[in-house]
Amino acid sequence: MLRTALSRWSSLSVTSLTRPAYSASALTLQGTARWQSTGPTDLNLNPVNKDMPRLLDLKNGQKVKCTFSEDEMNRRVNGLRTHMEENGIVASIFTSYHNINYFSDFLYCKFGRQYGLIITMDKTISVSANIDGGQPWRRTFGGDNVVYTDWHQDNFYFALGEILKDYTGRVGVEYDSVPLDNYKHFEKALPVRPLVDIGVPTMKMRMMKSPEEVALIKQGARIADIGGYACVEAVAEGVGEHEVALAGTQAMVREIADTYPHAELRDTWVWFQSGLNTDGAHNPVTSRRMINGDILSLNCFPMIAGYYTALERTMFLNHVTSDRHLALWEANCEVHRRGLELIKPGIKCSDIAAELNEIYKKYDLLQYRTFGYGHSFGTLCHYYGREAGLELREDVDTVLEPGMVVSMEPMIMIPEGQAGAGGYREHDILVVMEDGAENITKFPFGPEHLILKK
Repeated sequence: MLRTALSRWSSLSVTSLTRPAYSASALTLQGTARWQSTGPTDLNLNPVNKDMPRLLDLKNGQKVKCTFSEDEMNRRVNGLRTHMEENGIVASIFTSYHNINYFSDFLYCKFGRQYGLIITMDKTISVSANIDGGQPWRRTFGGDNVVYTDWHQDNFYFALGEILKDYTGRVGVEYDSVPLDNYKHFEKALPVRPLVDIGVPTMKMRMMKSPEEVALIKQGARIADIGGYACVEAVAEGVGEHEVALAGTQAMVREIADTYPHAELRDTWVWFQSGLNTDGAHNPVTSRRMINGDILSLNCFPMIAGYYTALERTMFLNHVTSDRHLALWEANCEVHRRGLELIKPGIKCSDIAAELNEIYKKYDLLQYRTFGYGHSFGTLCHYYGREAGLELREDVDTVLEPGMVVSMEPMIMIPEGQAGAGGYREHDILVVMEDGAENITKFPFGPEHLILKK
């Protein structure tokens, strides 16, 4: 049903997103240029106190090259507008990193301030803080930008109210991303406008990847492999985790810069863990220095235009610590291989989890699992964007469809003091196709490849 809806959205005529004509004049304030408009997005940005305005129109420079094509970005916005029309929503206000990025190609830097993207049936407007200058406008695809200043309290919410003052009807907000305090501000800024959830519907839209998204994710998987090889090269007895992580991060950032010269370079990182530090998948890097026989966990995460990809591997330095360590590693690899085989269209996420649980039970290891078997990919990161409707877990009954992109990443953790102590994890990314799935991770795994002789 979702694919049918997406197909219908993609065939819609493109709503004009042409930016209105502006008459921008520069007002010099003590030698500093400020840009104001006679009425962008139907706002009055010329307050009585021009020295300390609440809102600005700051269009500095030229629009940058978008990560995706115009057709792709319009497909997303038109899909949203179809949902809005069918549900009587006159405007959607996005405040999450992932949805603002998904619908506008603008990924903000929060730093304690609020950011928003308003989409109506005829407008796309990002709302950003003055500290960012013209960058939000340059990156907002197909629409406009309103800048709020720090000079008055709650200027962000003032901007929302001004933009939507002539709209009456339901307004969509992201229930899963709006703290209670912010929700109360929405209610105050938008009186007599019912607030309805837009978070779950847009999550379902993002779960289905377009060909352009798949192409970018494939590049991310390739770059993750490059980071992995750089990390392997840096591993040696006496080397700190941080040094290995730096090597992998630098290799990936340089490759992203070469592949996407128009992209902003941000958020790419490596978690390289050793010894006890392998017990958590998201444990931060430390300065611990490796010793022979260490269990190692390689985790490379290239970020391209807000899109996340990953490579994760278990390794050992020079030799496997014990027979028990080897047996645990091989058991986890068995689960991983079977998981890769199970990913295909028509299978339920919960059924994948149930079958893989049986393999762990066979080895009496089920109690050592630490999280689900995989998740969706797209515009997400370790601090935004989880697509909870597409995770390989016992409590998720979503059926895999062509166009979905998921990981297979089984992990077990044996506590310190037990035989074979450490965390064991493998991770590949698969694109669900009409007749199966394509594994886009090429980095090898298992004892036959990743006992690093240094």
